[in-house]
Amino acid sequence: MSLAIAVLAAVAYAGGSILQAVAANRPGTVLALAVSPLYLAGLVVDAGAWALSLWALRGLPVYVVQAVLAGSLGLTVLLARVVLHTVIRPRDYLAILAMVGALGVVGVAGREQPASSPSAGAVLVLSVAGFAVAAVTGLAVLMAGRTDRRGLLLAGLAGLAFSATALAGRVVQPRTPLIGTLAEPLLWVVICAGVAGTVAYAAALQRGAVAAVTALLWGVEVIVPAVVAIPLLGDEIRHGWGPAAALAIATVVGAAAILAGSPSAVTGPEQPADQ
Repeated sequence: MSLAIAVLAAVAYAGGSILQAVAANRPGTVLALAVSPLYLAGLVVDAGAWALSLWALRGLPVYVVQAVLAGSLGLTVLLARVVLHTVIRPRDYLAILAMVGALGVVGVAGREQPASSPSAGAVLVLSVAGFAVAAVTGLAVLMAGRTDRRGLLLAGLAGLAFSATALAGRVVQPRTPLIGTLAEPLLWVVICAGVAGTVAYAAALQRGAVAAVTALLWGVEVIVPAVVAIPLLGDEIRHGWGPAAALAIATVVGAAAILAGSPSAVTGPEQPADQ
C-alpha cells in the first residue's frame, strides 16, 4: 500500500512538472505565469504529491520513498515527449530502464515497515539538525544577490532541507486531539525545511544550469536520508539485500543525473552555469 502511494506521489510530481512547463511555454509575463490556471494547477498537484510522499513515509523506509520520488524525473521526461514533443536521447531511454530496474530492487530490499517510535535522542538530533538546515538554507537564499551564481550551493542546501523534511516526516507522531500535533517539533521541521528547500531550489534554478542543479538536488535527497535513517531511525534493509540496495540507490542517482540533462527535463530554463 505505502509503495503504491509513493509511486502515485512520483506520478503526481511528474504531472505537476508538465503542467507548469506547459504554462511556462505560453507567451506572457512572469506575473501572468504566476496566475495562470495551468501553473497554479501544477503547484496544487505538487502539493498533493508532497502530502502523498509524507503518507508513504509512514509505512516505508526513507530511502525507498526518496528513491521512488527520484523516479519521477524519468516519468517527466517521457510525459514531456508526449505532451511537449521534446527530444529523448538514446541514453535517456537507457537511464529510464536502469532507473526502473533499480527501483524494483529498492522496493524488494526495503519491505514495508511502519515507522518505529523514535528515541528522545533521535527526536532531539532531527529537530536541532532540521531547524539548523532550514535556517542556513534560508540565510543562503537571502544572502544570494541577483548576480550571485552559486546555484550548486543552493541546490545542495535545498537537497539537505528536503532530506530533513523526509526524515522528520518519517517519524513525526500525530496526536489526539489534532491540535496537540502542533506541539510536535518535528512537524515544524517538516514545514520550515520544506519551505526553505522549495525557495532554495527555485533560487538555484535562477543561478545555475538546470541539469546540474536538478541532478545535485536528487542526489542529496536520495543519499543523505538513506545514510541517516538506517542507523538513527532503525529503517531496515531485507536480510542479504544490503549490497544490492546500495547499488540500486547509486543507479537511481546516476540515472537522475543523466535525465536531468535531457532536453525533456522541464524543471526550469537552461542557463549557463558560469553566468
